[in-house]
Amino acid sequence: MEKAYWLAWSQVRGIGPVLIKRLYQAFGSMSKAWQALPIDLQQVEGIGGQTLEAIRQAQREVEPLSLLAVHEHKNLNFWTPSDREYPQLLWEIPDPPPLLYYHGHMTQWNERNTVAIVGTRNSTPYGRRWTKKLVTALAERGFTIISGMAEGIDGEAHRACLEVGGQTVAVVGTGVDRIYPPKHKSLYEQIGASGLVVGEYPQGTPPDKKHFPARNRIIAGLSRVTLVMEAPERSGALITAYQANEYNRDVYALPNSLDVNEAKGCLKLLSKGAQAILGVDELLESLGMLPNLDIPVPAIAIADLPQLQQNILQAISFGNPVGFDAIVEQAKAPAGEVSGALLQLELIGAIAPYPGMRYQRLA
Repeated sequence: MEKAYWLAWSQVRGIGPVLIKRLYQAFGSMSKAWQALPIDLQQVEGIGGQTLEAIRQAQREVEPLSLLAVHEHKNLNFWTPSDREYPQLLWEIPDPPPLLYYHGHMTQWNERNTVAIVGTRNSTPYGRRWTKKLVTALAERGFTIISGMAEGIDGEAHRACLEVGGQTVAVVGTGVDRIYPPKHKSLYEQIGASGLVVGEYPQGTPPDKKHFPARNRIIAGLSRVTLVMEAPERSGALITAYQANEYNRDVYALPNSLDVNEAKGCLKLLSKGAQAILGVDELLESLGMLPNLDIPVPAIAIADLPQLQQNILQAISFGNPVGFDAIVEQAKAPAGEVSGALLQLELIGAIAPYPGMRYQRLA
């Protein structure tokens, strides 16, 4: 079970999200990485002598399936990149969390329509008013609102979304069972009833200031676009915006007066190339120009495809994604040839890739 190995790797001292993703990319599965020889592990960028020794110690002492059984006793609800529910946008960033814990009832959403709304805890009436206006318009049109459930702009964004029956995801820097800040108990319960609370820390993890910058990368990673509503010159919202920019996601900022301290971070973003929020209609029009993930599937003449590609399509279902190893086995062809054929099928829109080297048929 791949989930057990994602968990095991996440427990190895000195191994973080960046290195875990590199291991997956190097070996194609976390179970194969766990069983790899030291000489092969050292070929992965970032694994030196000290890290290798920590890995070897973990390999000797940890039994992944037993570890999973113990972990699930307290943390039943979590995804790894091997799960089909794991967000594709989040997997695309360089440092996706190997474990994504969740609380709530919303396990799927349209990733094309995800918008992060972030800003200062010490928000002004102007910032809160525009947050509510924009979130209401976005939620009513099917956008999923991502924020951090903090005081100020975050809380306003979640509440405005819930008021119109929209979908919202709160990304927290604690365990998903902890309510922080405590004053947001009612908001937490509302989000859990119809939306989702997610985070990378196990249940019971208390607030820690070093967790929140890491939390911000998840907000950026889950979102196609990030809107910064208000931010002073030193603000966690700016961290989210900079990370979104590094992930090649669009960043917008709400302009305000030079006299308003809470606007200085937004003005700085605008000076560095962020797009200005100039009104509800203008924003909606701009978001409509985002690259479309829901590209219509072209008509494909299956009989005209090479035989290997036809065999691969027969091995892939229209429902649940199928793993690479299963495709190779059913196609009865070398893995290298299957990999090349999968790429060609992806390019013509016949299949869609999913995390964990899995594929779903589209045509």
